[in-house]
Amino acid sequence: MARRCDICGKGTVTGNKYSHAHNKTRREWKPNILKIQTIMDGSKKTIRICTRCLKRGNVVKA
Repeated sequence: MARRCDICGKGTVTGNKYSHAHNKTRREWKPNILKIQTIMDGSKKTIRICTRCLKRGNVVKA
């Protein structure tokens, strides 16, 4: 299961972690994804949504 928002498509981002000695290692930043029940087209549906979309009011919780 991909960590991806069903509304905006926000997903995992990769980059480098830098130590004090400037050694580089790969790391990931994961989005804050929640599973919530919404009402879409008159029926309840469970979707994965990031907290930013939930805060903006892009969907209404059931």
